[in-house]
This record gives sequence, structure tokens and C-alpha cells, in this order.
Amino acid sequence: MKIKLIVVGKTDEKCLEQLINKYYKRLHSFVSFEEIIIPDIKNAKKLSATEQKDKEAKLILNKIEKNDFVILLDEKGKEFTSVEFAGYLQKRMNSGLKNLLFIIGGPYGFSDEVYARANQKIALSKMTFSHQLIRLIFAEQLYRAFTIINHHPYHHE
Repeated sequence: MKIKLIVVGKTDEKCLEQLINKYYKRLHSFVSFEEIIIPDIKNAKKLSATEQKDKEAKLILNKIEKNDFVILLDEKGKEFTSVEFAGYLQKRMNSGLKNLLFIIGGPYGFSDEVYARANQKIALSKMTFSHQLIRLIFAEQLYRAFTIINHHPYHHE
């Protein structure tokens, strides 16, 4: 199985980018992983939130393949503990999925079209985080999940 993460816009903070890349590199020892960056929408400040989400949706949907299992990282999604998330990933891997695709939306979230394409929504917290910070949190939790699956001593119960 391959895991892909679609994100909208670049990470502007170098310190965040370094930490994110640290976890991405660690992930590669456990799973095939790819980050896909959707460029920021030009002149976004002149657009309404709905217009911005619709433009992002077109770019996001172009990156999704027909058989991808799509999970939106959304504050209204299902919450997991780290161990539960590891179990969830293990079940997805055992199901024979080719691609598991996670998506972090832009500052206004997702359009209705992206919600309609999603197979599931997962929340990393009930709190709202910047879309740049959530990348670090997700990268660390994804790495943590694979250390749990592989009985690596990173996670402590």
C-alpha cells in the first residue's frame, strides 16, 4: 500500500518544514509515502471562501485516482487515540488497498465536491489548527502509528 498526503500550499515556516521532513524520512522505513503539494490559489484574497474552496477542489480532485481511498483530515471527523489510529491503518493495509490518500485542505476547509468524493473524515483534534501546523501533527501521528504497528519502541503506553 502507498500512502499519499495532499496538502494545499507550501509550508512557509522553515522550522515546521524541517520537523515535517524529519517524520517523512522516518516514515519511508515503514511505508511508501508521498506528499503532493497543491499550489496556493493566486489572488485568493480577492475570492470568497467558497470560490477559494472550489478552485482548490478542482486541483485536489485532479490528483485523486479512481480507486484511491480518500480520507479528509477534518475537525468534524472521527477521532482516534494513537493506538486506535494504528489499528485503523493496519485494517486498511490488510484490506488490499493500493492507495490510501489523506487530504489537508486550505484555510477554509473543503468544498462540497471534495466532501462528496471522500470515503471518510478523520479529526486529529476538536481544536482548529493552521493547515501548516496540522501537517506536522499528522506526520508525527502517522509515523507513531507505524511504530506501533511494527512494535518499535517510539510509542509508550
